Amino acid sequence: MVGGLLLAGCQHPARVATAELPSSVDGGDLGDGAGVSCGARHPGGIALQILGSGGPIADDRRASSGYLVWVDGRARALVDVGGGVILNFAASGAAIEDLEVVVLSHLHVDHSVDLPALIKSAYFGERSRPLPVIGPDGNDLFPGLGDYLGALFGEQGAYRYLGWALREGEGPFVIEPHEVAAAGEGERLELGELQLSAVGVPHGAVPALGVRIDVGGRSLAFAGDQRLDDARFIGAIAGVDLLVAHHAIPERSGGPVRTLHAPPSAIGAAAAKAKVGRLVLSHHMIRALRGLDEGIAAIRESYRGPLLLAEDLACVPIE
Repeated sequence: MVGGLLLAGCQHPARVATAELPSSVDGGDLGDGAGVSCGARHPGGIALQILGSGGPIADDRRASSGYLVWVDGRARALVDVGGGVILNFAASGAAIEDLEVVVLSHLHVDHSVDLPALIKSAYFGERSRPLPVIGPDGNDLFPGLGDYLGALFGEQGAYRYLGWALREGEGPFVIEPHEVAAAGEGERLELGELQLSAVGVPHGAVPALGVRIDVGGRSLAFAGDQRLDDARFIGAIAGVDLLVAHHAIPERSGGPVRTLHAPPSAIGAAAAKAKVGRLVLSHHMIRALRGLDEGIAAIRESYRGPLLLAEDLACVPIE
């Protein structure tokens, strides 16, 4: 295989043979292992830590989607909170008190289900300032972020005992929800030292967001689940130092999944058009990993920059 580099995190001995990946092709930093703080390793700069590199199916033996942005040794942004992310958040050494924002790219289970666990864990910590949570608005099939939080923590919510998180003055801190219109032109928010841009992206009928974060003279973007054929997102990520794109389907896939996800050729074309510095493939699904060589070749038809394959808890400095 050519053009890929595995970001090696904690390698579980039960990893299925169908998910075998090369240890290194391009060479370079393979990242931290489990239990090692990405922030401690890069205390004076910007780094990305992969908290979840898998998708919605447990056969990939990975946590679902979750990404942590470290700034000068502190975890400042958490993008997606899929199943297993709360465990890897703890393993990373991150502190909930340090977060400037949590982003839910969309409300599929594998991107959002650990949010209640994060809030419950934070109750026992030292956070006292509000926690901004950003997500998409809704439609007939999906709630918007506000309704979603209400269904979790509202007076009749599934976790109503955590209702203090939505009511000022009843708990240690309060969630500050911010909905972004998926059909709009996007929004740019100032969150502490972060500049965060969020714009709607095409993910079938699911309201979804793509995100760019600029901090300390560096930039990184999270495509989330999408087709990567919307000019709004491609324009928003122009020139970023690093793009995380989701590796959910093989190149030859067809049918409904093509309305939800980008095949490898579309990932490569988007990365090339936006002139991104490095490309990280994540949200791996077995169906995509089985066609990995073909997928990498399809990406390389357009994109020739550094290409990394995400593993849980791997750490990527943004240089």
